[in-house]
Amino acid sequence: MAYAATAGGVNVAAPVAPGVLALQRALVWLVGASGAIVFIEPSPYEIATLLATVTFFATGLRLRLVLMPLVLMLILLNVGYTISAIPLFEQTEVVSWIATSWYMAVTVLFFAMVMSEDTEARLNMLRRGLVVGAMIAALLAIAGYFHLIPGGNDLLTLYGRARGTFKDPNVLGAFLILPALFALQSVVSDKLAKAFRNVIAFGIMSLAILLAFSRAAWGGLALTSAFMLALMVLTSRTNAQRSRIVIMAIVAAVLGLALIAVLLSLDATAEMFKQRASFGQSYDEGRFGRFGRHILGAEMALDLPFGIGPLQFHRYFPEDTHNSYLNAFMSGGWLSGVCYPALVFTTVIMGFRHVFVRVPWQRAYLAVFSAFLGTVGESFVIDTDHWRHFWMMLGAMWAMIAAAQAYKARTGEDASSA
Repeated sequence: MAYAATAGGVNVAAPVAPGVLALQRALVWLVGASGAIVFIEPSPYEIATLLATVTFFATGLRLRLVLMPLVLMLILLNVGYTISAIPLFEQTEVVSWIATSWYMAVTVLFFAMVMSEDTEARLNMLRRGLVVGAMIAALLAIAGYFHLIPGGNDLLTLYGRARGTFKDPNVLGAFLILPALFALQSVVSDKLAKAFRNVIAFGIMSLAILLAFSRAAWGGLALTSAFMLALMVLTSRTNAQRSRIVIMAIVAAVLGLALIAVLLSLDATAEMFKQRASFGQSYDEGRFGRFGRHILGAEMALDLPFGIGPLQFHRYFPEDTHNSYLNAFMSGGWLSGVCYPALVFTTVIMGFRHVFVRVPWQRAYLAVFSAFLGTVGESFVIDTDHWRHFWMMLGAMWAMIAAAQAYKARTGEDASSA
């Protein structure tokens, strides 16, 4: 194995051949870029992830001790799902759901193991891949919405909402948030030429999010951007950096409002915007509305140690749970219902503890943590259980935390340094 070396009790990556290193980084880029194309099964993301997994195991990969709690929680989570699904195995869609859940767990471990080595370079490649993929998805979504591609409206939109290379406009909007945050970081931090290019990228991705007409994505982009920029101000080393971040953030907000104003001048867009921006949606209200189902489902979960099994909630209620934490209880009983929030909120708590750790990849960490935290919040009102980018961020969070601990041990740097 290429990563067998240790130094002073701290595992470090052993040198590998330049060609192997370049291949590994290229595969990380490919996985990031392919994550934006998931409207076909199997998607390019699955193929790229499988190829990368095989290659990394062949060229050197290891499991750090600090990742063992992650492994345990993922196993228990999916054991709960599997046990609850046993009476339903004659249903093909249930078997597929269970297989997908185990696959998502494998991708978490893949990202956690891969990104915990050569962390700065691989994070940079993942960032670049995600931005490229996001630009492709965003441009196609915009083109589909404005009928710029002959025959592409049915493929690239759904119910008058942009969906691009995704099956669901809500998932498109959620996926674009992290790449948009990466672009925003460049706008407020990098030199003029690079910042200008990322202004364009951020504008395109923001426009696609707006045209997806996902209320969660709208709020997610605004809140995660504000949160990330606040963290960047708090972790900046100089007053000049802080001033630039604040000024550029104000400029970006003004431009964003101008973009919204232009879109609202289009009648069809304004009508859809008014409809989607309303908090009085019919499927949210009433005893069996979204939030009513949450209460009724929670009461039901307390009486069912083994849950009702995956994909069964709609047999008892008009629609699905639209709450990932409730869905864990319903789909996997008490075992999964406890393990899923434990996994998510353990990651959040550790994430906050590492915000101010001075590591070379701190900037990327702030973007990933902000986007991950936004998805954690979104999971209260939508089913994110099988969102590929959510599990990718979860694995990346554990990887960066593990790498930060190793980095501090090697350098003797204090965890609270800022």
